[in-house]
Amino acid sequence: MIGLSAAGRGGTPDEVGAVGALLMGPDGAFITGSDFLMDGGVTAAYWFGELAPK
Repeated sequence: MIGLSAAGRGGTPDEVGAVGALLMGPDGAFITGSDFLMDGGVTAAYWFGELAPK
């Protein structure tokens, strides 16, 4: 499933930390009430791509 996603791999702790740093830092000051899906495209591939249920 991960291999067929857009990223083709799992995320790293550094990548997750980078989103956290963005949200908690000055560049994320205007971001409120948002959900950030960090799955490398797995969900999109499941619903709309080759992994979509038939």
